Amino acid sequence: MTRIAVGLEYQGSCYVGWQAQPCRASVQGLAEAALSQVAAEPVSLVCAGRTDAGVHARGQVAHFDTRAERSLRAWVLGANSRLPRDISVSWARPVPAHFHARYSAEARTYRYLILNRQARSALAARAVTWVHRPLDERAMAQAASLLTGEHDFSAFRAAQCQAKSPIRRLERLAVWREEDWLTIEAVANAFLHHMVRNIAGLLIAIGKGEARPEWASQVLAGRDRRLAAPTAPASGLYLWAVRYPEAFALPGGPARERSAIIAR
Repeated sequence: MTRIAVGLEYQGSCYVGWQAQPCRASVQGLAEAALSQVAAEPVSLVCAGRTDAGVHARGQVAHFDTRAERSLRAWVLGANSRLPRDISVSWARPVPAHFHARYSAEARTYRYLILNRQARSALAARAVTWVHRPLDERAMAQAASLLTGEHDFSAFRAAQCQAKSPIRRLERLAVWREEDWLTIEAVANAFLHHMVRNIAGLLIAIGKGEARPEWASQVLAGRDRRLAAPTAPASGLYLWAVRYPEAFALPGGPARERSAIIAR
C-alpha cells in the first residue's frame, strides 16, 4: 500500500463544498471518482481543510492510500482528464505512511479577496467579493493587528462549529491594497468554522467606517458572535496554502504563497 499526497485547485461556486454529500456535487466526490478511475480501485481522500459551499482553493492538500502503481504524471493528468474544468489536481507526491494531510499540517493560509470599486466585475463575479463603498485599508489593517496571537475566537465562530475549543493561534492577519483589489490574509495552525469569513466581515465593516478599529478588540473580548459583523460572502475566500514540515518535501512555500491568483 502506497500513500500519495495531491495538491488541488478548485473554483467552489458550483459545489456544496469539499465534503462529499449524497446526490450533491462536491469537490471530494468528484476528485475521488476521478482518482478511482486512474487507480482502477476505490480511492478515499483525506484533506487538509474542508472548505464550505462557494469557497475556493488554490492550495488544498489531500492524501489517499492505494495498491495501484502509477507514475506521478499519470495521477495528475489522468485525474484531470476526468475532472470538470473548475477542479484540477496540480501535483502528486509519494509520502510516508505517517503523513496525514490534516494532522501533519503546521499552518493553513487563507486569503479573502475583495474588489473595491464602484462597478462590479463580470470576469471575477464568482471569484471575489465586490464592495462598492470605499474601504479604508489602513483602518482594516489596524483592526487586524488587534486580533493576532492566541485568543478565544468565540465571537468569530459559526453557531454550528463543532470544534472542542475556541482557542486558536492567529500567526498573521494582514490587509493590503493593490489598486482596486484588497487582500486579507490569515495564517493559523487551525481555524474555527466560518472564522475567516467572520473576521473579514468585521474588517469590511471597519473599512466602511461603520466602526473604529478598536471595535475588533471589543468584539474579541466579548466572545459573543451576535455582537460581531455579518459573515462575509463565501465568494471571496480561498484556501491559499497549507504548510507542512520540510521533511515531507511537498510543493509550495512562502514564494508560492505570494503569487497572484487573478490577473489584475
